[in-house]
Amino acid sequence: MGMGGISIWQLLIVLVIVLLLFGTKKLRNLGTDLGGAVKGFRSTMKDGANAEESSETEGEASQESLAESAEDADSDSDKENAKV
Repeated sequence: MGMGGISIWQLLIVLVIVLLLFGTKKLRNLGTDLGGAVKGFRSTMKDGANAEESSETEGEASQESLAESAEDADSDSDKENAKV
């Protein structure tokens, strides 16, 4: 007994029937198409993760620049108060 009650001989018979029905050329094309789809999916997921990281970095940078501009405004107002 193999996986889930299917023996190796039954798997081989199914494989031979599939080869006879579709032929090796169609199966090769199917494998190529499937591989291209998986590759495209992976690259899209990687690009999406990079976009999220860059947007998080931009968000942090804008928060830091806002904090710096607020500090500059506070120091400018302190200088004006010291002059008065």
